[in-house]
Amino acid sequence: MSDEWDLQICCMGAGYVGGPTMAVIAKQCPKIRVCVVDLSQKQIDAWNSDNLPIYEPGLPEVVEECRGRNLFFSTDIDAEINRADIVFISVNTPTKTQGIGAGRAANIKNCELCARKIAEVSTSDKIVVEKSTVPVRTAEAVSRVLKVNEKGLKFQVLSNPEFLAEGTAIDDLMKPDRVLIGGQQNPAGIAAAEKLASVYANWVERDNILTTNLWSSELSKLVANAFLAQRVSSINSISALCEATGADVSEISRAVGKDDRIGRRFLQASVGFGGSCFQKDILNLVYLCETYGLDECAAYWNQVILMNNYQKKRFSEKMVGKMFNTATGKKVAILGYAFKKDTGDVRETPSMFVVRDLLQEGAKIHIFDPQVKRDDMWIEMDYTCGVNKSNTPGLEEQITTCTDPYDACAGAHAMAILTEWDEFKSYDYEKIYASMSKPAFIFDGRNILDHEALRKIGFEVHAIGHPDPNEFDDL
Repeated sequence: MSDEWDLQICCMGAGYVGGPTMAVIAKQCPKIRVCVVDLSQKQIDAWNSDNLPIYEPGLPEVVEECRGRNLFFSTDIDAEINRADIVFISVNTPTKTQGIGAGRAANIKNCELCARKIAEVSTSDKIVVEKSTVPVRTAEAVSRVLKVNEKGLKFQVLSNPEFLAEGTAIDDLMKPDRVLIGGQQNPAGIAAAEKLASVYANWVERDNILTTNLWSSELSKLVANAFLAQRVSSINSISALCEATGADVSEISRAVGKDDRIGRRFLQASVGFGGSCFQKDILNLVYLCETYGLDECAAYWNQVILMNNYQKKRFSEKMVGKMFNTATGKKVAILGYAFKKDTGDVRETPSMFVVRDLLQEGAKIHIFDPQVKRDDMWIEMDYTCGVNKSNTPGLEEQITTCTDPYDACAGAHAMAILTEWDEFKSYDYEKIYASMSKPAFIFDGRNILDHEALRKIGFEVHAIGHPDPNEFDDL
């Protein structure tokens, strides 16, 4: 601590978690100095500009209020670690692509590198906080790296997982359901947890700040995301049955959700879940179960992933099937590429897998999303699907990104709604219908449109979990 500040915090990693989390801490704790550091000068420059590197409602206002006052962004990693009392590790932990556990295990290389850097440059004792989503007992590895420093320094390692949803991250941080802090159950560990809890207590009620042992905290994040994804896959499995039987998944969700034991949240059928967390965390959980010989548990949770993959493929196949079993040479408009509304994040987005399938069918794809950048789209498609300009001749010509939704739809044989952006509900669909080839198909992968109104205009509408009136005469 210094005379000027009650506490100094450094966060390693200026991404989707580190940036917003530290911005809110700075806003709520004006006597705490917060600095976010990153190796990427481009990323730090963006945080120091009016064009932030991520889109999140409410984030620009928070950053603008605090930046230069008690919130800073820097590439001077060594100096900022050295001056900090608490160091957050908030770096990417992607699923391994090769080696032991490839395709399932999380790669914690970046966490280890952070720990080594902290041990190398520190000249005083510190609290080190895992903010990244990590496998159980990662804190043990971080602790061992820190413990063998040659300066006699003492480090306490805490787990403080984030429970943010992109698109509502600022609200989630300002009014969290809970803040979870895991630490060693000894006097030093308990004291470290209390010090971190006192930071959050500036705006979070103490009853909502939970303390556990390290391992419970690390596992809780994986389990929370697994349970949420499980609900999505559960209702999506029912959506397929609804389409086959004439039942309506929205009516079923409403009826089931009225049961207090179940609740209504995460019961909206869709083309599938995406984002950086759900799939990665479930695969991590699957690998942990396998590692401890719990094969039945691993198979149970892996089925959530298999159902999600099935739902995405099923949607693509329905599109092609309804368009007379061919999409070759047909213009298809994709409205929405982000994995959910109110974000520009394309990691594991269901849209990408539908686009990949349509590419293979020879469709000419025109994509509109109000926040997604074309470069980000290509990077994720290459990383996750292995589709790039080198191995897919004509890729640039086959996929067009549009800045206007009406241009994307003009002349299209079909339109697919793949992100639930609110603005998609208010478009002039009579104008869109007039501009499209006939018959004009709409495939609603998010169930956000007024299907009956669209059918009256003339569209042929197909939606997730909703029966096709052309196939049932008793609806």
